[in-house]
Amino acid sequence: MSKRLSLILGGRRAGKSSYAQRLAQERSGDGRVLFVATAEALDDDMSARIQKHREDRPSEWDTLETPLDIVGDLSPVADGYDIVLLDCLTIWVSNLMLAEADLDVLDETGRLLDCYQAGDASWIVVSNEVGLGVVPVNRLARDYSDQLGRVNQQFAAEADEVTFIAAGLPLQLKPSPGT
Repeated sequence: MSKRLSLILGGRRAGKSSYAQRLAQERSGDGRVLFVATAEALDDDMSARIQKHREDRPSEWDTLETPLDIVGDLSPVADGYDIVLLDCLTIWVSNLMLAEADLDVLDETGRLLDCYQAGDASWIVVSNEVGLGVVPVNRLARDYSDQLGRVNQQFAAEADEVTFIAAGLPLQLKPSPGT
């Protein structure tokens, strides 16, 4: 199978991560999978969510936990993997926006897409679609939904396939070549 970029979008608790994991298992065959996790356990609820995600992943998969510098942390270890499953852009964009460092979200997104292009692995990338509700009432929330929307658009433009998940059901927005 040739290298491809797959973007999995949907709302909270729509089934994005489980869909992405099934896709990675199907596509990897006997190959190696690297799960790239962007969440940090900053409170008890997030700790429990992270633990549940760990338990749901196949034990033979490797995990890279990287809340900010995905490119810097992934580049030295990416060789040899057939699939990179990145979960998720949603938290990563939040991490970038709230970081002490002056990081430009769209520049970092460009670096991340360049990293995909430079490697041999197929990527499956998970992100939330946050633009379906009302316009947020506070500035930070508006800036966040705007930034994430732009990041999702950048990934969708580069992706070979884009799937929207609603109520656990996949809707193909952008098919793979040949499908």
